[in-house]
Amino acid sequence: MNGRDVYLNILIKKFKEVLFSVLPITLIVLLLNFTIIPLETHLILRFLLGTIFIVFGLSVFLFGVDIGVTPIGTLMGNSLAKTNKIIVLCISGLILGFFITIAEPDLHILAGQVSAVTSGVITKLSILVIVSIGIAIMLSVGLLRIVYNKSLHKMLTIIYLVIFALSLFTSSEFLAISFDASGATTGAMTVPFILALALGVSSLKKDGIASEEDSFGLVAIASTGAILSVIIMSIISTSDKVTGSLTNSALGSTSIINPFIEILPAKIVEVFFTLLPLLLLFFIFNKISFKLSKKSFSNILKGLLYSYIGLVLFLTGVNAGFIEIGRVVGYSVASLNSNWILILVGFILGLVVILAEPAVHVLTDQIEAVTHGHIKKNVVILTLSIGVAFAVALSMLRIIIPEIQLWHFLLPGYTISVIMSYFVPKLFVGIAFDSGGVASGPMTATFILAFAQGAADSIEGANVLIDGFGIIAMVALTPLIALQVLGLISKNKGKKASTNAKQSKIETN
Repeated sequence: MNGRDVYLNILIKKFKEVLFSVLPITLIVLLLNFTIIPLETHLILRFLLGTIFIVFGLSVFLFGVDIGVTPIGTLMGNSLAKTNKIIVLCISGLILGFFITIAEPDLHILAGQVSAVTSGVITKLSILVIVSIGIAIMLSVGLLRIVYNKSLHKMLTIIYLVIFALSLFTSSEFLAISFDASGATTGAMTVPFILALALGVSSLKKDGIASEEDSFGLVAIASTGAILSVIIMSIISTSDKVTGSLTNSALGSTSIINPFIEILPAKIVEVFFTLLPLLLLFFIFNKISFKLSKKSFSNILKGLLYSYIGLVLFLTGVNAGFIEIGRVVGYSVASLNSNWILILVGFILGLVVILAEPAVHVLTDQIEAVTHGHIKKNVVILTLSIGVAFAVALSMLRIIIPEIQLWHFLLPGYTISVIMSYFVPKLFVGIAFDSGGVASGPMTATFILAFAQGAADSIEGANVLIDGFGIIAMVALTPLIALQVLGLISKNKGKKASTNAKQSKIETN
């Protein structure tokens, strides 16, 4: 099989994955349209066109990530580890963390929605830059943890104690945005890159067990940088308390094609400048470190080009068709005066949305590979699905009863997660906290978040900025508990198997 056939097979595989991922949400919207909430024809057609953009765009983007971005991450990780210079590792972590985060499509979607809901008071650029700085700093901290063999659960304990101490001084609006930003920064671009970077650095350590454990946890530590940076921004900000409302110019348009034509040119320019720093870093590293062959160099450039094309199509489809229908569906379901329907629809969406997250498949594949098949991919995905279903359902409950605040879930949730980390096998701690970030990807940042905002806009007493955000944070939280429970079960099974083996040996003797 030649190289072209290999690439074609990878692309077809990605297309099937994305199609299977997006299909459940599409079918749910169509089912709701033909049953309890009839929608206008132009909205449905625009949504279906947006779905086509998303399926093709995300397939091409993930293909590009596989052959371009992930190899760059692995090469850079190996290069940084070989230098054996802490200062080089720290500076490189800062630079790479900043530029890979600012290229993350989920963060662009979230930042755009924050800007839209706050009528530009919190600008998209400010969210992108501040969050990227936070991720960059914590990525460097995470790389240092790998080098110095520091305990992941102890480090996470300290970080979350600092986060909750600082959260006492921030507003409910910024608290929701900060935890949402943490989930949104760990998507289809950053997760493969950070996981590859972690593997590159940890694989060169002599201790095989430490290497296996260290390959997880970097995503978890890096993602806390988003929370810290937004909270610190809110504390030092001198602006008045921000308010939110839903405004969407596309809602007044009955055209199916025009929104796509209007958005496409802006995304072509935006994505170019987003990926340009990564391209330049690759050129620099190749010149001074990689020195790749012409074929390998060309393949990575092709990968970056595919990532660019796919990201343009994906973001166009999201902004022109997907976010809008999410808000309309959320508003319509919440207007039915039957709160249990909103909670039920939220539960079902949460159950299927995990299938729609490409980064989940990247992580679960790596979990199965690193654990040599002992932790099955399907078991992890099922566990995540149940956790996320409850997360979305509880978020709908929070919208229905505004007295229930986000921290009522986050504080006990993260406390339980951190306490569990002291009793769960170390490998599972890294897997669980990494999964929390990757569970909240493109579909959560687009449809689910928009659905929550629409519901909050519909229900009297709910606040779009406070109650409409925070759902990504909830989706990111539940896998921490769900997968650590899976870890405890695995630990107990291991003990039983060991006990049975010893008993059998005694009886044989």
